[in-house]
Amino acid sequence: MPAGLIALALGGFGIGLTEFVIMGLLPEVAADFNVSEASAGWFISGYALSVTVGALLVTAAVTRLPRKPVLMGLLVLFIAGNFLSAIADSYTAMLLGRIVAALCHGAFFGIGSVVAASLVPAHKKAGAIAIMFTGLTAANVLGVPFGTLLGQNFGWRSTFWAITAIGVVALLGIALMVPKASTEPTKGLRSELGAFKSGQVWLSIIVTILGFGGMFGAFTYIAFTLTEVSGFESSAVPWLLVLFGGGLFVGNFLGGKAADKALDVSLIVILAGLVAVLVFFALTASSSIATLVSLALMGGFGFATVPGLQMRVMHFASTAPTLASGANIGAFNLGNALGAWLGGVTITAGLGYTSPIWAGAGITVAALAVMLAAAAAAKRGGAWAPAATSDVEREPSGATVA
Repeated sequence: MPAGLIALALGGFGIGLTEFVIMGLLPEVAADFNVSEASAGWFISGYALSVTVGALLVTAAVTRLPRKPVLMGLLVLFIAGNFLSAIADSYTAMLLGRIVAALCHGAFFGIGSVVAASLVPAHKKAGAIAIMFTGLTAANVLGVPFGTLLGQNFGWRSTFWAITAIGVVALLGIALMVPKASTEPTKGLRSELGAFKSGQVWLSIIVTILGFGGMFGAFTYIAFTLTEVSGFESSAVPWLLVLFGGGLFVGNFLGGKAADKALDVSLIVILAGLVAVLVFFALTASSSIATLVSLALMGGFGFATVPGLQMRVMHFASTAPTLASGANIGAFNLGNALGAWLGGVTITAGLGYTSPIWAGAGITVAALAVMLAAAAAAKRGGAWAPAATSDVEREPSGATVA
């Protein structure tokens, strides 16, 4: 394994921890700043919106710069944002720190995906992207529970000091381990925008929004489902989420392996599997045993799509994949927002705490339909074929684009 992938994964771990650990510390942060739960919620939603904006604007702004210095600069931004959060003396200062940290998120994963793919042979590119995203899944499995524990015992600021330190280590890792030759700049913003002439890029982004939106439609309100429907105590929820995080970890790894062998076929199978899991979960949520199985499988199938979807966008934007890659990271967060909104609508309508799972299943069916249409069009060579080969192989060896 190239050492640079380890450094990229560590950066992903820190960024994932920044995004998710606030959920476990929200009561402490809200109490410290004397704000309502809804106001404190902006530390989460404001972060997500900033990720979506930063994924496009920040990536577009740095397209002509060498990628290694850009990745290092993004981590400096990440360190600064978490430092501001750690020392924040007001609600506004904390929110500013969250926004600053979020601006690096989309660009880091977008550019990092391109760099990760460049470090390995063509038939291992999706696996390399999966390794980088392992940091994000590890943040859910290990980082969030321990980060929450740290914040609850030593004050929530201690968690952000720890995240700041992780950012410094990741910065040094990229400086020392990512080779310069793999991080040359692109041809410029015009070339990057030209990649969006491929309708397959747009179809891939739509699948990302719908596929990830389906999983998060079910996941956003999972605490209510677990306590009000499945019968678990509130104290068990964090540990149940570790089970979900374990599914993310395994799904990410296996999804990368599958995408390297048969890109479109693997995505179709995974999305169909996610639909089946969500329907099973909605039907059996009152059973604690079935719920445990569903949580692990939902995480596994949900995150198994990530390396393949990221690779697909880069494949069809192969002349200039950086901005398209960043846009797809923004699409994951847009999907999060869509799923959370639709799940909230169903609960508000009085449909019960399994209704977000049904909503998630419906969104995933839509993702599967779009993916089937995109794969069929790609097989015919129509519907906006990919651009010529450049940073990412047009036809990766060993990967079948159905």
